[in-house]
Amino acid sequence: MRVSSWGESVFGNPCRGCGFQWEIDIQTAVEVIRSIPSRYAALIGDRAGTTRIDALEWSSVEYVCHVTDNLRIWSERLAAASVGGSTEVGTYDTDLLARARAYDRVPLQGALWSLGRAAEDWSAAIIGAQQRDIVLNHPDRGQQTVQDIARNNTHDAIHHAWDIERIEIAGAP
Repeated sequence: MRVSSWGESVFGNPCRGCGFQWEIDIQTAVEVIRSIPSRYAALIGDRAGTTRIDALEWSSVEYVCHVTDNLRIWSERLAAASVGGSTEVGTYDTDLLARARAYDRVPLQGALWSLGRAAEDWSAAIIGAQQRDIVLNHPDRGQQTVQDIARNNTHDAIHHAWDIERIEIAGAP
C-alpha cells in the first residue's frame, strides 16, 4: 500500500521546524511516543508550564494537552476500525477543543499523567491496527495507513516537543 505524503508536503522532509524525518517505521514511532511524556516532563522541569511566547499560540502545558488529545483521538479511530467499526474519520478543530477543555487551566501534573496514559493507549491501538492492516479515510488527507498515522502522530509529538523547548528556554530564569 502506498504511504501518504501529506505530512511531508505540509511540513517538508525533514520538517522545516523540528527536523523530523518522515521515514520512521511503526516500531520506532511507538518507542518515540512512549518516551514523549518523560521528554516533555524533562523539557518543562520544575516549572509550571504556563509560560507563553509571542511566536506560539499555546503554553507548554497546553501543548501537552493538545498532544494528549491528538493521540487519544487517533487511538479511538484506530481501535474502532480494528474491531469492525467505521474507517471514515472526521476532522476536529484543535482550537475549539482547547477552549472546550480549558487547556490553559489544566495543571501540568495532570496533563503529563494523561499524556502517559494516552501514549500507552495509542501504542496499543497502533500495534492492533497494524496487525489488521487498517486504512482510515480522512476527509482532508485521504487514505491513511497505519504507517501514515504513526508518522503523522509522531511528528505532531516531536514538533510540539520543539515548541515546548523554545517556550521553556525563553521563560527560563
